[in-house]
Amino acid sequence: MLKKYRDNLTIKAIIINMVVAAVSLFVNGFGVYLTIQANIGASPWDVLNLGLSNTFGILYGTASILVSFTILGIDILMKEAIGIAMIIDAIVVGKSVDFFNRIGAVEKCDSFKTAIPVMILGLIIMAYTQYFYMNTSLGCGPRDTLLIGLTRKTKGIPIGLVSIGLLATATFIGWLLGGPVGIGTFICAFGAGPIMQFAFYTVRFNATDIKHQNIVESFKIMKA
Repeated sequence: MLKKYRDNLTIKAIIINMVVAAVSLFVNGFGVYLTIQANIGASPWDVLNLGLSNTFGILYGTASILVSFTILGIDILMKEAIGIAMIIDAIVVGKSVDFFNRIGAVEKCDSFKTAIPVMILGLIIMAYTQYFYMNTSLGCGPRDTLLIGLTRKTKGIPIGLVSIGLLATATFIGWLLGGPVGIGTFICAFGAGPIMQFAFYTVRFNATDIKHQNIVESFKIMKA
């Protein structure tokens, strides 16, 4: 069904893909939640989100939304394409983490013996849900779009180095704000990519084959 509606040429296709994106991003939030509950240091962007949460006494989800929409604004200023799913991403993932925090779905780990498997499981969940989310063809996440945009602006610098610089900046600012930095931060920074690549390989998915529909095109179809 995902391939059938991937082109988003009808209102039905767009609505179905919006639902798929929202559900997959909600589950993605559970993966993020697990990496935090591993309690050995959060991912670079979550170091920033948790630092903001601790400093200003706001929920993780609120901090995540503030960061996401700030990045979304930068994406727009760089004239990058914005899709409906990017906005869904900016809202749903953070609030999903808040939901699982509220119900106490998983206790924080107290040893490496449990922390490492929990963190790896979180990264695996994030990788597979990213496949479903990206396959809707309604836009990449704000952070991925920022990475692509910065790579275009810094011509000659490999995307890998731009990514390292971006993650290092998020981690440093988050650390200054009291965000949790640890071995888990490095596992996320260097392990998320290979795990995602493996997940995409198992479902025979090539992210570069996807032509994402921007939000203007989506609204034109929905208004027709």
